[in-house]
This record gives sequence, C-alpha cells and structure tokens, in this order.
Amino acid sequence: MGEQAFRAKQIYEWLWKRSCTDFDQMSNLSKHLRNVLKETFSIHAASVGQAQHSADSTIKSSFVLYDGNIVEGVLIPAPDRMTACVSSQVGCSLTCKFCATGYMDRKRNLHADEIYDQVVLISRQAQEHYGQPLTNIVYMGMGEPLLNYANVLASVARITAPDGLNMAAKRITVSTAGIAKMIKKLGDDQVRFNLALSLHAANDQKRNEIMPINEQNSLRALAEALKYYYAKTKNPVTYEYIVFNGVNDDLVDAQELAAFCKHLPCKVNIIEYNPIAFADFENASEDKIDRFANFLRKKGIITNVRRSRGKDIDAACGQLAIKETEKPLV
Repeated sequence: MGEQAFRAKQIYEWLWKRSCTDFDQMSNLSKHLRNVLKETFSIHAASVGQAQHSADSTIKSSFVLYDGNIVEGVLIPAPDRMTACVSSQVGCSLTCKFCATGYMDRKRNLHADEIYDQVVLISRQAQEHYGQPLTNIVYMGMGEPLLNYANVLASVARITAPDGLNMAAKRITVSTAGIAKMIKKLGDDQVRFNLALSLHAANDQKRNEIMPINEQNSLRALAEALKYYYAKTKNPVTYEYIVFNGVNDDLVDAQELAAFCKHLPCKVNIIEYNPIAFADFENASEDKIDRFANFLRKKGIITNVRRSRGKDIDAACGQLAIKETEKPLV
C-alpha cells in the first residue's frame, strides 16, 4: 500500500493487543490510511447477542459471528478466580448422550480469531460486572477442540503472546472427549497448556454407550496416547467424571477409574450432571458422589468435586446449545 513498515505493527497492535474492531478508533493512523483500510478490509468481529445472568453470578453469552452463526460462552466468577469457558465449534459432530451440544449439528469450526474474541468479550464482562481481570480460560464450551486443532492452537498462541492478551499458558485448559491421535499430536507439539479428558467411565462398554467416540478411541488407545503426551510434555492430566445415577456411580466404577489413573500423574474432577431435555440421565445423590470421591482419595488420587454453576440459565457443563428459536439481539 506504499505505507511505512511500522504502520503494520501499529495496526497489528490495535487488532490483537487492544482488540479494536473499528478502523476509525485506530487513532495513531492518519485519517487517509484509516479510510483506505475501511474501503479495503473488514474486521469479522464476534459480538454479544444476548447475555443471561444466573442467580449464582455466572454470565452466559451468545456470541454472534460474522456469518450469523451463534456460539455460547460463559463467565464463571469465583472468590479466587475469573474463568472464561469458550467454544471451539458451531455445534458438535460428536454425539455424547448427556451433552446438549451433542444433539446439534456441527456447522463449522471456529476461526482462531473467533475463539480469541470470545475471551476478549468475556474478559470485558469480568471487569464490567466484577471489577476483576480474567484469570483462567477453559475450552469446554460447544464443540470438540481437538477436531479444530489448528485454530485452537493458533488461538492459544495469540492469547498467550506478549503482543496479544499475554496470559500464561498454565491458566488455559483444553478439554477433549478423547481423540487418541490428536492427544499424541499435542505431545509432539509440546503444548504448555493443561489437558483435560472427559472420561465419565473407565469401562469400554459403559463409555461406548454414553460417548460413541469411544468405539474408535478405546480406553486402551487413550491410555497409550496420554502416556505418550505426558512423556513429551511432563504435564499431568485432569480426568473429568460426571457421576450419573445408576450408570457409573458404583464403587466398582470408582475402582475402574482408580486403575485408569495409574497410567500417569493426574487428578480427577467429579462433576455434577446437569439435566437436559434430550436425555434421561439423573445426577447421583450427594452421598453417592461423596462416597465415590472419598474412595478415590483413599487410593491417593487428587479428587475435587465441582458443583455446577449457572444451572438456572442453562450455562452449566453440558447444557450449552443454541435453540432454533433463539435470535441475536443486535
């Protein structure tokens, strides 16, 4: 364009470090250059369509993308942290029986900047409503992150870059339903963020029933991939385990999970089940959940019980889904 080279650096900083979505706001550029940029380029920024506030202070947002598609993200405030839960796909191609997103069609992968935009918008909500900066990011929203591998890693690179959001990689967790070959690729790429596996059963027959992806990614294949990943990265893994009443809540199930945990350093997050309209699962009783967790702890496994947040606005784990009738407020 015949401009001096430093202009590119200025524009780059406006786009990424300052998350600017309007060329007119790039105040250190000449008016002529701003006009040329407006005529030549468009910024495909995501925007908040609707925001719902839970009684427990959780905020769920629908994000409108440049092509009219919508994804959801969640701000989860806690006394010691502010966590953004972001989506990686519009819908999901996996069909986990307990997850609302699994009953949607996968329309497309999100671009790296669309994931980045979710983080920026949720970060602004944290500051606006709670006066606190974002401290953690979890890729646990709509979609399977490892089926959008390149864009997820590119988004992490921008989020952690000094000329991006400059967040520490250790404050980011990517959650997968379990794709063995892509877990190995994470090891080859020696990623620095945390990895979580949605396990929910350490028995192939049970896991096949609730997570059909297990038919192509058996527990043996996952264990091999996770050991490879750990050997390459030295990062412990978190296993997420929803305790369903009468399905995987017995002490035999806990014993199978404890055996699976022996493969590599790990911890277990036990998660409450959050009911959805499409499925007949029920959450196990608190007594059963506590008994299950205590069994694991006695085996020396670090075990946390995560209570659900945002249930009243369908913002809890497994509840994210765009209703056909939902229209963005723009």
